[in-house]
Amino acid sequence: MAQARPDDAPLIHDFIGIGFGPSNVAMAIAVSEHNARVGGPEAISARFFEQQPSFGWHRGMLIDDATMQVSFLKDLVTLRNPASEFSFLCYLKSNGRLIDFINHKNLFPLRVEFHDYFEWAAAKVEDMVSYAHEVVGVTPVARDGVVEYLDVTVRSGEGLARHRARNLVIGTGLRPVMPDGVERTERVWHNSDLLTKVDALDGSAPSRFVVVGAGQSAAENVAYLHRRFPEAEICAVFSRYGYSPADDSGFANRIFDPAAVDDYFTAPASVKRRLMDYHGNTNYSVVDIDLIDDLYRQSYQEKVLGTERLRFLNVSRLTDVKETPATVHATVQSLVTGEETPLDADIVVFATGYRPADPLGLLGEVADRCLRDEEGRVRVERDYRIATDPGLHCGIYVQGGTEHTHGITSSLLSNTAVRVGEILDSLLGRGLKSGSDEARTVAEETGSTAR
Repeated sequence: MAQARPDDAPLIHDFIGIGFGPSNVAMAIAVSEHNARVGGPEAISARFFEQQPSFGWHRGMLIDDATMQVSFLKDLVTLRNPASEFSFLCYLKSNGRLIDFINHKNLFPLRVEFHDYFEWAAAKVEDMVSYAHEVVGVTPVARDGVVEYLDVTVRSGEGLARHRARNLVIGTGLRPVMPDGVERTERVWHNSDLLTKVDALDGSAPSRFVVVGAGQSAAENVAYLHRRFPEAEICAVFSRYGYSPADDSGFANRIFDPAAVDDYFTAPASVKRRLMDYHGNTNYSVVDIDLIDDLYRQSYQEKVLGTERLRFLNVSRLTDVKETPATVHATVQSLVTGEETPLDADIVVFATGYRPADPLGLLGEVADRCLRDEEGRVRVERDYRIATDPGLHCGIYVQGGTEHTHGITSSLLSNTAVRVGEILDSLLGRGLKSGSDEARTVAEETGSTAR
């Protein structure tokens, strides 16, 4: 909780946020609302650093007709504070579309609209974030053998600078996954780059795309490319007989409830595995039924008309990709017969998912103080704080990468608003310290400064 300080005392933030995607935007909003409520010396000092030049969330997948898979009520704030001025409804009101949205009678906004909402919300707390600032390292600051602060090294156009904090909140998002041995190139894409890569084709007209994957993104890619390139053949490759529908029924959706996080966290390991097996079809490798029906209808129509551009190579897998200057040679193998089908494509798109960024990747020697479970995974407490040895007094909180401890909502929007409220409560409960005298003492004893 920041206080006035002499010029020679370093500024120590109550916490530094690494990354500024939706999760840490929600965190900044929670801090902003807390500070507006308490004011004065009880206000929290927070700073966020984001390596992108501006806010952006899966920009390469903002297909014009793609919709969100969660209700608009699961925005950045509503489940934590329904009266918040940062809600999606307030965004609609400020843009003159509230009545139109209500008349639309739909819980699921366009993805491009929800991204605009995120940008709108991020702009309202932009005083807390430094864009085009990449965190490149974290080092401990110890006193009497105890780590009480963390110095965060940040690289920007102005060079390197160090910032000091009592706690960290890591929200570095997801990383695209490609199959082993396959690299992204100008002709071999990950779906996260879809729109950017399509725009870079500069008016060329590919004759064949191959799309690999069985989930929502894969199906959206197939539908978009089929519409965007009306002369091209679109080949969808997946190991199932067809796309599997997502289970978004009311009872199944309870796996995303805040209370389900408590259940999952306290459950034995065997029950955790069973819950993931039972309810993986709410999120993983599944597709909205409306999109499945649209693709099937289009495929059947093309068969009737004898103009088949949609090809579904099901119960199959892509076994090889070789790129030449003119084309990409793809090999598709039947899982039933083992028969191989060669395909020469202009573009191969891998809709093969994401994995969380390593939460310890930036922590350097601090990572050695983070505890792991018997399977080598990072131990995370219920308040999303990494378990550490007693000599580290700083809290290191993670937003993402906690599926093994907190369940399926780890990287999803469903619990974002609630999660940041829990992290904020934990920070406050740990007794955030302040005072320029303490800052001056630490600076004198460590001989270091932070900017």
